[in-house]
Formats: sequence, structure tokens, C-alpha cells
Amino acid sequence: MSGAPHILIVDDHREIRELVGRALVKEGFRVSAAADGRAMHRMLADGRIDLILLDLMLPGEDGLSLCRSLRAKSDIPIIMLTAKGDEIDRVIGLEMGADDYLPKPFGSRELIARIRAVLRRNRQSEPPPHRPAQYRFDRWRLDTASRELVRSDGVTVALSTGEYDLLIAFVERPQRVLSREQLLDLARGRAAANFDRAIDTQVSRLRKKIEHEPADPKIIKTVWGGGYTFTAAVTAE
Repeated sequence: MSGAPHILIVDDHREIRELVGRALVKEGFRVSAAADGRAMHRMLADGRIDLILLDLMLPGEDGLSLCRSLRAKSDIPIIMLTAKGDEIDRVIGLEMGADDYLPKPFGSRELIARIRAVLRRNRQSEPPPHRPAQYRFDRWRLDTASRELVRSDGVTVALSTGEYDLLIAFVERPQRVLSREQLLDLARGRAAANFDRAIDTQVSRLRKKIEHEPADPKIIKTVWGGGYTFTAAVTAE
């Protein structure tokens, strides 16, 4: 299950979130849930989500509005869920940018099939991520084209693929507490057999390369019970 796509269920009914969540976990997906748009945005900011199941009728900002705002800044796949079965609702949802539309009640087998179909289409058309040419923090410059870490005195420090991906996850989200699982998601390290041990090992290796005193880290700090936070100020160029 550690390498499975991460699905975010956005629905204000706890029973539906739990029912759909159990069905997805049974099929090997990783699952997170949110009751409204605000919770959805927090989860999107702090973790890598591969597909959103978005209910149409939500408290506060409704599903159509959330879909429109998501699509304006992200290509993350969206499947709209709604109790309404009218054709006009389906058309509006798809025009807002939803990838598919499923009226309630629906069977778990149909939902799983729709999710897998949308994920397949998205993988085939997914562009490479766009990033700034470089990030600067503390005494370091991280070049995203060459994937090199260069110290202020010109010394280049080699990074493994895992270390580079983890550092990118940190510099893109400075001063935020990120859990081990969120970091593994963001760094695409979900194939690791043990979440906690894998991320702790990568953090330890990264500290030895970027910290002045790895035994007393000032850049990557441990948040007990929470994960890690990247404390350095970061500029993107």
C-alpha cells in the first residue's frame, strides 16, 4: 500500500467519508479526508494528493466553486460526487474542470473503476513539474536544473536522488511543520517499506551535508510528535 496513489475525499458527511475511505483502502489506495474546502486546502498544501473526490454540496464554499478555483492553479484530477443526478449539474461540473462525475448513490466497484481510469489518463498527460532555476537558503544554493547543492564558498555537495527530493520538499515549504508521511509523499518516497525509519534516515543524511553542526541542527529541526520543519529563510530565483 505504501506505493499506492493518495486519494483525498472531500465530503461533509462523516459516514460517507468513512464508507468510501474503507472501500479505497481495501483496494490498496492511501486515503485522507476533509469535511470542507478549508480543510481540503490545508491537506493539499501539506501533502501530495493524486486525486480528489469532491462532493458538490458542501458547507461554505460549494464543490463547483472549489473545483473552479482548484483548476485555475492545479491539474490535480477531480471526480465530482453529488446526490443530484440532473444532466445540467453534470455539465456544469465538467465545464468547471472536473475530470469525471459520479452521482450518489454509487457502487464501490464503479467508483474504483472511475478513479483508476482518471489516474491512467492523468499519468499519460502529466507534464514535468515547473520549478524555479534555483533556491537559496542559509549558505547554500540549490540548482534545480543540475540538481546540485552549492555552498557559498563554491564547494559543490553531491546529493542522492532521495536527498534532493527531500530537500526540494523542504525548501518549497519553509517554516511549516511537515509530518514524516507528508514528506514521503512530497518527495515521492512512498515505495519505502517503513515510513518513519526511511524519512528519519534521509533527514539525518541531509543534515550532515547542510548543517553547521549536524548534532545540533538549526536548519532542519525536529518537531516532537509532529515531524520536521525547515527553519531557514528561502528565496526562489
